[in-house]
Amino acid sequence: MDSLKLPKDTMLGASIVTVTGNSQVLVENYRGILEYTPDCIMLQGKTCRIAICGSGLCIAYYTNEDMKIEGVISEIRYL
Repeated sequence: MDSLKLPKDTMLGASIVTVTGNSQVLVENYRGILEYTPDCIMLQGKTCRIAICGSGLCIAYYTNEDMKIEGVISEIRYL
């Protein structure tokens, strides 16, 4: 990977979590939705689970590759 100058996240299939303030999260390379409530959204990544917790959470959009979560985000945990 290093010699080819390829991004490690792409080659390893790792999830990418981009946080904008405390109101938006963009998750790339997830496998599925495990739990979806207004207080917690839990996603399955390739190597771990990702829990996004807060209040008024909703999935603004999702595709097979990425997802945008909006609401008041207070915590992101990798399980």
